[in-house]
Amino acid sequence: MRRGGKVSAVRSYRLYAEEQKVENLRPSSREIEAGIRVLAMATRGKAVLFVLVLGLSCAAALDFSKTGYNPNDLESEESLRTLYESWAAQHERLHSSPSEKELRFQIFKNNVRYIDDHNRQAADGGYLLGLNKFADLTHEEFKSAYVGSKFARKRARTDAFRYADVAAVPKAIDWRWKGAVSSVKDQGKCGSCWAFSTAGSVEGINQIYTGRLQSLSEQELVDCDTKYDQGCNGGLMDNAFEFLIQNRGLHTEAAYPYHAAQGKCVRDKLNSPVVTIDDYQDVPENSEDDLMKALAHQPVSVAIEAGGRDFQLYSNGVFTGVCGTNLDHGVLAVGYGTESGKDYWIVKNSWGPNWGEGGYVRLERNIDAQQGKCGIAIEASFPIKTAPNPEPSNPSPPPAPKPDVKCDGSYSCNSGSTCCCVFSLGRHCFSWGCCALESATCCKDHQHCCPAEKPVCNTRNGQCLQSKHDLFGVPMLKRVPAKLNTELRIDGSSASQ
Repeated sequence: MRRGGKVSAVRSYRLYAEEQKVENLRPSSREIEAGIRVLAMATRGKAVLFVLVLGLSCAAALDFSKTGYNPNDLESEESLRTLYESWAAQHERLHSSPSEKELRFQIFKNNVRYIDDHNRQAADGGYLLGLNKFADLTHEEFKSAYVGSKFARKRARTDAFRYADVAAVPKAIDWRWKGAVSSVKDQGKCGSCWAFSTAGSVEGINQIYTGRLQSLSEQELVDCDTKYDQGCNGGLMDNAFEFLIQNRGLHTEAAYPYHAAQGKCVRDKLNSPVVTIDDYQDVPENSEDDLMKALAHQPVSVAIEAGGRDFQLYSNGVFTGVCGTNLDHGVLAVGYGTESGKDYWIVKNSWGPNWGEGGYVRLERNIDAQQGKCGIAIEASFPIKTAPNPEPSNPSPPPAPKPDVKCDGSYSCNSGSTCCCVFSLGRHCFSWGCCALESATCCKDHQHCCPAEKPVCNTRNGQCLQSKHDLFGVPMLKRVPAKLNTELRIDGSSASQ
């Protein structure tokens, strides 16, 4: 879960070149139709033609609505570029330069070929890959940004397993249908998967205990649980449970919203309700049976190895692909079941709803390895709740509004904004605009601004970058006109507000 360093564009291209395979795309629909016509003329038999067409239809019977492309998209370089433009628009991709866009397209094209090759070879009912949000990243870039840290194989709890004596469990369970799972969230480029796994399991046990589902704050864990965990650089769910016990619970997401970066802890300044837990426990290591017993009673935090290329591009189905037990990602197990004879775990991820089955993956269950698929049975744990949540304290009066930001004697901007000059002569500014960000960078086009964490203005592409070599940016923010102070002195000069 710990993020690695950024991969440069040059290294990205080298990695892409190493991954590139010389593979022929599937025959185009025109080529298939031509072959059918030739065979039909040669056989002069309608029955043979019907059987051939039926055979071709069955051989290509993929649900392309789940993969993000169809065979026509793969017929030519032009159709692939059209597919990429559509995908990039859907995912709001912005490119810092034409060369960066071309690099992303080449990586995308390689991933399309990898996806299509896998899907054509997938057995009936096998899992499929698709053009999800990671389709323009090399495998190395994906691992660097979204997985990476190793979980310590140290179990914090040695208490007797509370579900050890459970004699029978249901054949299937899905806590989503029981109202104990919040909507899928997106951790962004912050190694905070541990916080999402922790918050998800606490949301689940709180709903089971109180009957009320509340979305809880991962940002509070990222900002405040810093004694043992490392914010966007990784952490462990057991450590986070310990933090919640010692620090009297977790606020709601609405009270302490997520912004995918570690900031200053402000939990003590909030006068909003919290959700508490009273203890936590580890599931006995390397036991799918015990994990199943725990999961029959509540959602469970688990760690898995999620750095494989098939996992990066996973779309749907029961995942039976290659993965090891080098745990690098925290997720939430929310159920289990069976489909067409395949047993599976239902796992909620934190990569947004555009990955997998609406943000979920079904992992193969009951495999030969005792650690479970992708190591899911190695480090499972769950919170325990035995007492009600504390009553909210009386709210404090709202703080006094902060004063406006003065641009000069005549103009001002709202509190929390940055003054940006629109028109100047020499060192004197005659007109001002406001950027709705503190400590923002005023772009030289006199119309836009950029946040402090991405201070480089790329006015050509409308992006804010962390540096001129940054691969990904955010859209520049449009300035608004500054307020003209209305109270004027007798001498004609304006008075500050």
